[in-house]
Amino acid sequence: MSHQPLLDHEHVWNTRIGKAFLCERTVMRGKDLHHELGDWDWFKLYLYGITGRELADNQIRMLSYFWVATSYADPSIWPNHVAALGGSVRSTASLSCMAGLAISEASIYGRRPEKRALDFFYRTAAALDKGDTLAAVVEREIRERKTIYGYGRPLAKMDERIPHTLQKAKQLGLAEGRYLRLALDVYRYLKAEKGLSMNISAVNTAIVADIGLSPEEYQLFLTPCFITGIAPCYIDARDKPEGAFFPMRCESLSGETRPKRVWD
Repeated sequence: MSHQPLLDHEHVWNTRIGKAFLCERTVMRGKDLHHELGDWDWFKLYLYGITGRELADNQIRMLSYFWVATSYADPSIWPNHVAALGGSVRSTASLSCMAGLAISEASIYGRRPEKRALDFFYRTAAALDKGDTLAAVVEREIRERKTIYGYGRPLAKMDERIPHTLQKAKQLGLAEGRYLRLALDVYRYLKAEKGLSMNISAVNTAIVADIGLSPEEYQLFLTPCFITGIAPCYIDARDKPEGAFFPMRCESLSGETRPKRVWD
């Protein structure tokens, strides 16, 4: 293995992403942060930082709605639960909220399934363009990968976010894109053949495909999105008596373990 790639970067970092020239100016992707980007809202700037592109206002509003629609301040939801535990034991806000965010990137919920769902739609559209039928593509996906992300939902049979998201997409002129129509076609096939429902991942990622984000860009965009529900759960537990977040006395535990042993 050659060390040349590391040696090439030993004393320099060539980048087009950004640079802070302290006491002078700050550049992000070729634009002056304070002079050219200072009037942008945070979402627009965040997406520009990720993609290097200036998205249309209706696209930004749609993506912003994804965050709003996922802001569930319910401490029984896993990432919120972790943050609430942090608040209950008086950990700091940053540690507690970041711990909650860390477990939002799970295998069956959160960021990773949505990245895979977006990849599925791109691959499916490419296969259809080559002449495959939708049924053939879907059955092959199930056979080879066992799962079609975006369909079926852990713990629930329906996703209450879908009608609201579709209505918002219609209001913003984003309801007729190729990938959203494809997502609905896949749903109709899976419902008829497998009895599977659609979850919000399919709708969101299809709209994202119509906007043109890559799976990696979408994953970066979504990474902080649960924070709006996480932070209130941290506050709620922090402001209650220490250790009061679902405490359990030993007598409440039921098990079939060995009886109490006597040690010599």
